Amino acid sequence: MSEIDPITLSVLSGRMEQIADEMDATLFRAAFNPIIAEAHDASHGLYHAVSGDTLVQGKSGLPIFVGVMSFAVKAIIEKVAADGDLQDGDIFIFNDAHIGGTHLSDMRLVRPYFRDGELFCYLASVGHWHDVGGAVPGNYNPAATDVFQEAFVLPPVRLARAGEVNRDIIDILLRNTRLPQSAMGDLNGQLGALDLGVRRMDELLDEYGTSTITAALDALGHRAEALMRAELEAMPDGRWEALDYLDNDGITDEPLAIRVGLEINGDSMTLDFAGSAPQCAGPVNIALPTTVATAYVAIKHIFPGLPANAGVMRPIEVKVPEGSLLSAEFPSPTGGYTETILRMIDVIFSAFAKVAPDRVVANAYGTINALSIAGKRSNGQPWVMFSFYGGGHGGSLEGDGLNHGNAPISTATIPPMEILEAAYPVMFRQWALRPDSAGAGKHRGGLGAIYEIEVLEENGAEAFLFGERGRFAPKGIVGGQDGAMNRFSYEQDDDWKVPPLASKMRGIKLRQGQAVRLETPGGGGYGKTEDRTAENVASDVARGFVDAERADQLYGTAWREISI
Repeated sequence: MSEIDPITLSVLSGRMEQIADEMDATLFRAAFNPIIAEAHDASHGLYHAVSGDTLVQGKSGLPIFVGVMSFAVKAIIEKVAADGDLQDGDIFIFNDAHIGGTHLSDMRLVRPYFRDGELFCYLASVGHWHDVGGAVPGNYNPAATDVFQEAFVLPPVRLARAGEVNRDIIDILLRNTRLPQSAMGDLNGQLGALDLGVRRMDELLDEYGTSTITAALDALGHRAEALMRAELEAMPDGRWEALDYLDNDGITDEPLAIRVGLEINGDSMTLDFAGSAPQCAGPVNIALPTTVATAYVAIKHIFPGLPANAGVMRPIEVKVPEGSLLSAEFPSPTGGYTETILRMIDVIFSAFAKVAPDRVVANAYGTINALSIAGKRSNGQPWVMFSFYGGGHGGSLEGDGLNHGNAPISTATIPPMEILEAAYPVMFRQWALRPDSAGAGKHRGGLGAIYEIEVLEENGAEAFLFGERGRFAPKGIVGGQDGAMNRFSYEQDDDWKVPPLASKMRGIKLRQGQAVRLETPGGGGYGKTEDRTAENVASDVARGFVDAERADQLYGTAWREISI
């Protein structure tokens, strides 16, 4: 293998990232469903031919997919090893979350890339399809007790053999969705992205040669590991712990612990999740690949200069007890994985706050509030509006938390109100910041949001909610206070109602003109309230972020002397 100089390595790193970025952009433009096209719930990357490790991922893709797509590629490598058959032009497809991580809505496509007749690497695409069967439109079923109640389960199968697409597989996929046109559009978008990736890899290898690119990929892994070890070496040795809870599993109204022990020893680190709740009946379980990938996402937030490369995880051991909800076995339900990995990130941040508070933020709002509203139009056509919703981010050493941001597990965007109203028979009565929701502190948390959505379809609709933080508020750190908790309500003939499980409910019947309301959590505060400047408090009151009397209670009355 040839050596490679730093300048060439930097150029090639950028070129390969650009390939993944172009694959992202191709799918975003081609996808039919707003969760991919508008929210960018998808990702693409390059993966090692032997190990399946992440080599490069696009900057627009969801961070959680950096690690889990590696497990998806490893699953295909194992399948190929078992049957001994792999050809140029093969494409594999599956959504089994226990093998590839996340949940069944995320459809994974893996394609081997050959050069001069030899396997060089794998290209992979993942996108959140709008509906893949199951009991609940949109697939976030808060009452599921196995995967079969969540969605259609597809194991790793060949979608294409040597470039020839197997129409039988497509027929099976389209028969197992309420929205076949959307599924077909998303599938074609992913296939197009993989085709583009092959062309761009051909161009790159034609220009630089196989040995140079191989050397660059190897060097990128070693560099990622060295950077991570240097970061850890600069931190003090020791062990710190943090504990938080999920509201419930959607079946039994009992809290579920997520505990982490953070240990740093020289240039290595351990994240030990012993003491976390056992596997549960409801769909907040996650598979081991998802847990490992989530640990990487948290680390990437804490050390933002690190690359999207598997080398980052070489100095880090992730310990997960067998039988826990963080290492759930098939066929346990995993559809609400987003809620559990958000709590994982919260506890990792809270543990790091005890050793390096300058590197972390207080807890963000901690739930995507997956809301599906579905029904049939007057012509009999089904419609499914699925979306996720924002909230406040935590305060930090540098300043106040972001108001109405998206979850820290992703770079996805919240689909615009105008897009949702144009696509579905709904109207947003309200889309606004939620006053008094931010956790107080020297740097307050960001504000949550209020969404009120009215059904316009004369046939009415059903609503399904899968959320969290209805019982346990986002935590402040370094003396900061907690943010407001999640609050969900829905309109009925006699009054507004709230779910008995606080953050989860299915089968809410809505007539035309009735609505649901989400009041999302704010972020936790950073630092003591007495250290917040009177000018900042006065500004918050003037903008309606906090009520004047509440400001007096939290910060004192010195702000009243400030003219805004």
